[in-house]
Amino acid sequence: MTDLDAFTALFTDEGAALLASLREYDPAQELAVATRLRRSYPTELVSAALAQARLRQRAVPKFGADDAYRMFFTPNGVEQSTRKSVADHRARRFAELGVRSVADLCCGVGGDALALARAGISVLAVDRDPLTAEVVRANAGALGLSSLIEVRCADVAEVCTDPYDAVFVDPARRGGRGRIFNPEAYSPPLSWATGAVADRPESGPSPRGAAGAAGAAGAAGAIKIAPGIPHEMIPGSAEAEWISDGGDVKEAVLWFGTDPGLRRATLLPSGATLTGRGLPDPAVRTLGRYLYEPDGAVIRAHLVAEVAEELGGGLIDETIAYVTADELRPTPYATAYEITDELPFGLKKLKALLREREVGNLTVKKRGSAVEPEEVRRRVKPQGPNAATVILTRVAGAPTMLIGQPAGHLSSP
Repeated sequence: MTDLDAFTALFTDEGAALLASLREYDPAQELAVATRLRRSYPTELVSAALAQARLRQRAVPKFGADDAYRMFFTPNGVEQSTRKSVADHRARRFAELGVRSVADLCCGVGGDALALARAGISVLAVDRDPLTAEVVRANAGALGLSSLIEVRCADVAEVCTDPYDAVFVDPARRGGRGRIFNPEAYSPPLSWATGAVADRPESGPSPRGAAGAAGAAGAAGAIKIAPGIPHEMIPGSAEAEWISDGGDVKEAVLWFGTDPGLRRATLLPSGATLTGRGLPDPAVRTLGRYLYEPDGAVIRAHLVAEVAEELGGGLIDETIAYVTADELRPTPYATAYEITDELPFGLKKLKALLREREVGNLTVKKRGSAVEPEEVRRRVKPQGPNAATVILTRVAGAPTMLIGQPAGHLSSP
């Protein structure tokens, strides 16, 4: 039985009932569960159902329980699919451009296709792997979106996208040796994806009869890329957006048909978005009362200068993305700390100070330091009822320990 045959068997009455019974199963008890189930079900069906049950549990943080336990996955699909919150954000942007139909190339298990369809956008979802294509089709059916999602198993290079208002490409960024850092080693390469998105008519009729894109300027589309892409490799015709969710940078996207050359940082779940204004690097200044740690998306987008201007602050070191200021100002783009002590680096000094202040709840952060937080905790052995934050960094080039407390993650009104 092939992987595709085993997957298809899950849609029989027997397979569906078996999979539904495994929602709450404990993976640590898999051997015992499998042994019991194989007394009543074919071995191949039990293996396929257990595999899906495991994948659904792993998918909950990305898709939420409501969707994850109705969807189907492949191992690579769980790892590489777009988080639901990010896909929803991207779908909203497409809708705001007036896009009514999208060719989703390299669609994976369909995370983006599902979000686009929920935004009322017709989708052609294309993947060259037969099993993955069947998974997308199953997900569209499971979530009641089959009328808006057409699935095609094909090589994306052979798909004509001219009838669609926009193209979205999600190249594979992992290989046999792990993450791929060179965009030209993506599958397909970034240069191919750029051509597939940008070298098209500005708009076209929807394949389902709707009018073409009303709001898109130029050929509309987007390409998902790794957030660590060197800025010099970003095409000049693209807007680049870095997206974080809950403070973690999740991905970057190149947008076409929007604002060429623009750099943007978007923070989810709030939706706060910061755009570049071409500011020079902030000046280095003496440490003030407050230290601000910009969100990772802000740092990746090279927009620390915009945050520093908003805060009336400067850098603590020309190579460190920490902003210092004398006042506490609300911003969604950085986390603020009130600094009480500035010390030259030295773990013996730190241990003595923490013991004196009875600090047992210790948060260790670092930027520009080779010392790992776990090593610090192991060596200083914090004990006591009080809490503190230690920031290992450089101030004006000197290794420094900053001690303080979170001043609150304040949001703009």
